[in-house]
Amino acid sequence: MGFEKQNEAGSSTNSLRSFPREDTPLLSSHANPHSLSSQPKTFANVFIAIVGAGVLGLPYTFMRTGWLTSLIMIFFVAALTYRGMMLLIAARRKLEGSPHCAFSKISSFGDLGFAVCGSVGRFAVDSMIVLSQAGFCVGYLIFIGNTLSNLFSSPLTLSAASPKIWGVSAKSLYIWSCFPFQLGLNSIPSLTLLAPLSIFADIVDLGAMGVVMVQDALVFAKQMPLVEAFGTLSTFFYGLGVAVYSFEGVGMALPLESEMKDRSKFGKILGLTMIFIAAMYGGFGALGYFAFGDNTKDIITANMGKGLLSSLVQVGLCINLFFTFPLMMNPVYEVFERRFWDGKYCLWMRWMLVLAVSLVALFVPNFADFLSLVGSSTCCVLGFVLPALFHYLAFKDEMNWRRASADVGIIALGVFLGVTGTWYALLEIFSVKEQ
Repeated sequence: MGFEKQNEAGSSTNSLRSFPREDTPLLSSHANPHSLSSQPKTFANVFIAIVGAGVLGLPYTFMRTGWLTSLIMIFFVAALTYRGMMLLIAARRKLEGSPHCAFSKISSFGDLGFAVCGSVGRFAVDSMIVLSQAGFCVGYLIFIGNTLSNLFSSPLTLSAASPKIWGVSAKSLYIWSCFPFQLGLNSIPSLTLLAPLSIFADIVDLGAMGVVMVQDALVFAKQMPLVEAFGTLSTFFYGLGVAVYSFEGVGMALPLESEMKDRSKFGKILGLTMIFIAAMYGGFGALGYFAFGDNTKDIITANMGKGLLSSLVQVGLCINLFFTFPLMMNPVYEVFERRFWDGKYCLWMRWMLVLAVSLVALFVPNFADFLSLVGSSTCCVLGFVLPALFHYLAFKDEMNWRRASADVGIIALGVFLGVTGTWYALLEIFSVKEQ
């Protein structure tokens, strides 16, 4: 995109290393660069990289898709995500030993894309990272707006289809209330001081999950609503998008493997972590659906009512997503400033991106619907299509037909799931707006 080959090759590796990006491990030891991650620390890093706010939309997805279909789908997506991560690592190991590689060390997803496909590969990764990271932030604002609207609206306004405050949609008012503060937070050139908030966000998420699961169990003990095991074809693709969103973290595979002491055991640790997360997701989604049945809300915390503990959990989640927003937008700034501003800090560009994300959040009514859209449209490409494509291109000269067919099959599956999931997610979003 107008850069010299040498500069573009080194852009993701060398620029902006002073603060976390999409390829920066959250529990890395910055004080001692020679301190590598143990197996438990790698497990924690993988867990933190994957688990996020998307889990709160899983019970609603179980309701739409059917509990048995959803369980199968979650473990299927976990297996595909694991495969995608391992394909990236295999491709990196192959290319780093090649004399034709543009890098002596491939540190990020973007570096691998450039090593395999040149500028086109870098652009493909950059585009998907921008869309997915910005999509995550749109989801955060939808969550904050809908949660605060549900939490602080009076019973009279809450009964309306769209609660209003002073004649303005309550959700819109809360999102616009965040806007000036987000401009300030996203103006900080270095986010080193905000990095611990990434870990804080995951701690709050886990705490919220624990509280919700306990309440779900108590509700389920008192009432056993009718639940469905299977859904329709359209809801299957809808739920698949949410599941893919919930497992997005493939870009962390390369830096996490690099930081592990015994890299030969990374595949085993990654596999165990994915199984653990899939089981946790399955239990959380199923329990929420079993407790509330057809009354399950798109954000499960909305089913908790307005008690003190419930309110604290919901406000805590809003606060941690509010402060996680600039961290998740940081890869977007890194890409835009590198491509359009010679890698220099650009305040007005950051503010325009925050404005764009806020405007999109205003027009999407349902949290889970948007998770499905982001998961299908961008995360399928990042998690399945690009890893298999890069692996195929790296090994094509020495592959047998079975290995080549496996890579091509994952590429075709990722494209199919992405296109169909995006279509059905858009249908859901526009059908809600038309009601």
